[in-house]
Amino acid sequence: MSFYTSLSGLQAAQTDMSTISNNLANVGTDGFKKSTSMFADVMATSFTVAPSQQIGSGTVFAGNRQNFGEGNLQTTSSALDLAISGDGFFSVKTAGNQGAVAYTRNGSFLVDANGYVVDSQGSYLQAYPVDASGNATASGSDGMANVQIPETSGSPVATSKVALGVNLSPSAAAPAKTPFDRNNASSFNNSSSTTIYDSAGNPMTLTNYYVRDPAADSTGSTAWQVYSYVGDQQLTTGGSAVPTTVTFDSNGAISSPTGAIAYDTFSPAATGVAQTLSLNFAGSTSTAAAFSVNSRSQDGAAVGQLSGVTVGADGLIVASFSNGDTQNLGKVAIANFTNPTGLRQMGNSYWGQTGISGSAEMGEAGDSGYGSLMSGTIEGSNVDVTEELVNLIAAQRNFQANAKALDTQNQISETIFNIRS
Repeated sequence: MSFYTSLSGLQAAQTDMSTISNNLANVGTDGFKKSTSMFADVMATSFTVAPSQQIGSGTVFAGNRQNFGEGNLQTTSSALDLAISGDGFFSVKTAGNQGAVAYTRNGSFLVDANGYVVDSQGSYLQAYPVDASGNATASGSDGMANVQIPETSGSPVATSKVALGVNLSPSAAAPAKTPFDRNNASSFNNSSSTTIYDSAGNPMTLTNYYVRDPAADSTGSTAWQVYSYVGDQQLTTGGSAVPTTVTFDSNGAISSPTGAIAYDTFSPAATGVAQTLSLNFAGSTSTAAAFSVNSRSQDGAAVGQLSGVTVGADGLIVASFSNGDTQNLGKVAIANFTNPTGLRQMGNSYWGQTGISGSAEMGEAGDSGYGSLMSGTIEGSNVDVTEELVNLIAAQRNFQANAKALDTQNQISETIFNIRS
């Protein structure tokens, strides 16, 4: 009966409006891909009916077809906001003991409390391990691993040697105030500060105070007294707190000490661990120029603190640290499919592979068949609001037309029922 023909049209129009409404509801969902409802006509046929006499029996929902066209790209300030320019999906392992691999175009990632790179659902971004040169050392689905960003890099090294090259003017006069008092700038001519480290990598300041000592001059030479402190602790030599005498010859070259000054063992307040330290003034000069520090070096090292993360167009994730270290953490794994429209939508902008989509073909960003990565960018929804609103109006008109056909058939039936003999 035509009742059922019109009913199928009503159901089709309602399904179409539901699909369009879902598209519009997700216009602000990152990585969302719009769908289009597909329909097919229904023919009640028989081999005894001539083709020219066939009458359709309505329509049937044939399925939703996903559109994987690229959405609008939005620039952000986070290096872990990623977008794929071209074909491919991010691979993520869902949270939980039975975590399964899902695929997404939503590249909004962050670092969780344990240092793992995750999305807003807590699923782990998958990447391939790399060597020191940034080359992937694994491939395929079995080679992927979670990405964890370390908070620190390197091991602490206590400073044992410091080298300073300073220039001390021979025309400098003795300080106006005596004796030396590090808290009184009038009792010394110049000072220099050098950052050194204890055994735990804690920074300390080695401060050297330079006092002109004309009384210690000899023919053509100039002499300086150097007082050394680590924090508030004065360094000693041979158990004595007397300063070290540094002399320069008539040509301005250092004449003594001829080697490094070996200070007595001291214990930094932060660790209490005994530490040795030597100071070498080789390369220091005495010229008419103003005081300056021409060179400075020390052999200690602090533990590097995480200072930033970058992701290259090839998917290489690199962490940088405050001590200058860098670490290659992995290459983002990109998945592609023979038939992406066959993927199953799982919600949360996730897709799962099916027999229709085929198995995931894994690769790296920039490889043939795989898009490149853009860091600091998010791919938005590919829904065109104007287009969807026009489609919604058309679907509403289709619903009204089928409703009118149903109402007309009802009136015809009522007229027939009211015929009297």
